[in-house]
Amino acid sequence: MLIVPRKPAVSRPWPTIGREMHDAPLPDLVLYSRPGCALCDEARALLTALLDERAATGRPVPAFHERDIETDPAWERAYFASIPVVELGGRRLDLVTSAAKLRRLLADELGA
Repeated sequence: MLIVPRKPAVSRPWPTIGREMHDAPLPDLVLYSRPGCALCDEARALLTALLDERAATGRPVPAFHERDIETDPAWERAYFASIPVVELGGRRLDLVTSAAKLRRLLADELGA
């Protein structure tokens, strides 16, 4: 039996982000919501917990912004039937209340 030595693993802070993007600014995380929306409250709590989890484990954390759709007629027309809506980078999730979907979005867009 031939045993071939393995190369040591390369340790990178964000293995899915290429070296050229390592210092690039992170995209903003945006939650479109409105007052009195229980699903929006749930999505906000999930996002806050997931961002805290990422920060505690040293993973990149984007700036988090919440936008009240009632303050902009275009947002209200676009998102009224599908809030809570979360955008990160070029991706958008409608009616998002799943921690698994939000965790996957963060991992896909930010790495790790």
